[in-house]
Amino acid sequence: MTIKSLGYVGVSSGQPEAWQKFATEVLGLEDVSERLAANPGEAYFKIDDHPYRIFVTPGDAEALSVCGWETNSAQGLDDVAEALTRAGVKFSWGSPDLIAQRRVQNLLTFVDPAGNQHEAFWGVVSDFAAFNSATGVSGFVTAEQGLGHIVLPAVNFDATATFFTDVLGFGLSDLMKLRFTPDPDEPVKRLWFLHCNRRHHSLGLFEMPMPAGCVHLMLEVHDIDEVGRCNDRRIAANVKLSGTLGRHANDHMVSFYMRSPGGFDIEYGAEGRTVDDWSDYSVFESTVPSFWGHDFSVGQMD
Repeated sequence: MTIKSLGYVGVSSGQPEAWQKFATEVLGLEDVSERLAANPGEAYFKIDDHPYRIFVTPGDAEALSVCGWETNSAQGLDDVAEALTRAGVKFSWGSPDLIAQRRVQNLLTFVDPAGNQHEAFWGVVSDFAAFNSATGVSGFVTAEQGLGHIVLPAVNFDATATFFTDVLGFGLSDLMKLRFTPDPDEPVKRLWFLHCNRRHHSLGLFEMPMPAGCVHLMLEVHDIDEVGRCNDRRIAANVKLSGTLGRHANDHMVSFYMRSPGGFDIEYGAEGRTVDDWSDYSVFESTVPSFWGHDFSVGQMD
């Protein structure tokens, strides 16, 4: 597997001030926009020793704009290029300006069968400055597990799932088949969770359209107290709750969900499951999302 982790995500937005307030005052990220000489309307947020993990660029639509996937070497990136070429998937090598903007050695860009935008890269440029949370968050679980996980829409599910497993080498961790009403005629929506490192999943694919281009992005902190303190900050900032506190049945994450300024959710959790040897792991289908909690009906309330 040449893709090692979710490296960064980009957001398109016309409200960088809202993102700055949400990212720093609620999520506890560090705003490094000035340090990285951001252009007007841009914002960069740091959570570990990478120069940034989340960035905002100006745009008319409030939506996820790109997922950046990290490889661990030039050869790793070449392997991704070769896999895309063999599969007949178009891609473009990054321009010098884009490479410099992303602060990496090299990258390529491509689109998955569902239309989601992606980049693959290697060689992060970092001064290893210490993470300094605006709210005192001690840190996030990253390193070899990457930024966290992201769940993307995939209406043409079969083609998208095959792309990530057969072309890019992700492994299936578990799956769900969902209906939102008792109506037996309602089509089943598939939800697959895929891994590319020890983290239970770095990518989810959901068989539904999402106007914001993303279902949710997960950030993992080191303990439950950090999760609780973030929820207190969410309440103080009047940020909409979209899923109550609970523990997931698949990755065992204790978390809650809130609505970001981009219209997609942020899952904020701790105690996520890791798997050291995937050859000893059994893929399963779950019929419930969580052991307890995670009432998502709150997200439908005004």
